[in-house]
Amino acid sequence: MKVLSGILRSFRFRSWTKNLIVFAALLFARHWQDSHAIVMTVLGALGFCLLSSAVYLFNDIADRERDKFHPEKKNRPIASGSLKVSVAAVTAVVLAAGVLGLSWVFTPNYAIIVSIYLVMQLAYSFKLKHEVILDVLIIALGFVLRALAGVTMLRDAGYSDVTISPWLMMCTFFLAIFLAFAKRRYEVVTLGENASGHRKILEEYSADLLDEMMGIATASCIIGYSIYSVSDRTMELVSTKLWVTIPFVVFGVFRYLYLIHIKGHGGSPDKLLLSDMPLLLNTLLWLLAVVLILIFYPGSATI
Repeated sequence: MKVLSGILRSFRFRSWTKNLIVFAALLFARHWQDSHAIVMTVLGALGFCLLSSAVYLFNDIADRERDKFHPEKKNRPIASGSLKVSVAAVTAVVLAAGVLGLSWVFTPNYAIIVSIYLVMQLAYSFKLKHEVILDVLIIALGFVLRALAGVTMLRDAGYSDVTISPWLMMCTFFLAIFLAFAKRRYEVVTLGENASGHRKILEEYSADLLDEMMGIATASCIIGYSIYSVSDRTMELVSTKLWVTIPFVVFGVFRYLYLIHIKGHGGSPDKLLLSDMPLLLNTLLWLLAVVLILIFYPGSATI
């Protein structure tokens, strides 16, 4: 039971919320009333959840010595020694092999996306996390691949009308960059002189530099979403009223900046989303607004 508990803790179920972006294609393509589309999207999200858990295991194996210097990560099963490295490695390999194997058999386009994701994340875990700026770009690209996975899963299921807007991809990319830089800032500020002991790349960052890059990322994210919501393509194919949701995006970004600079948060985006009530409520209201707009002011059928 102790081993099983350690494995389940290493899965980081709370972080599975990051994979909700897989549902973007289902939402904006307005297939949420199609049971087949829902099932395929759920399977796509579950595949990413299991694969990301495998990546977490690989990452914890690679970082087990450095995590011992972190005030929170030192309690992770592998870093604390409660879960053997060999058991974690076998579990990760089984998870990754299972997801990739089933994907290549049943959903080849989706399989390409998850295969790229796995290779990229393994490269990050064992090498690219030590390359300044590139480490954050890899994290951001992981979110872009999640969004693409939702599209490819539906296309593999026969929904050839589902495509994706470059502007929406750009918004996703810059939002992920913002969250990743915010996490780096939290680590630099919280760990202080011990920062490089936990993550060597933190030597290359400073709070001031990260603040500047976060500012660029937040502006790009808001502008990207705004242009997406009013673009001719969106007006024609998605909705003529999606621009109404822009204030929710602006509030969400500004609220997160407030939590970073005033409240000292930012180390765990998924935890912050679920624990900060205004941020969570704003996200739910944005989702509700998007659904209502797509129902009453629909476009043709694609994102």
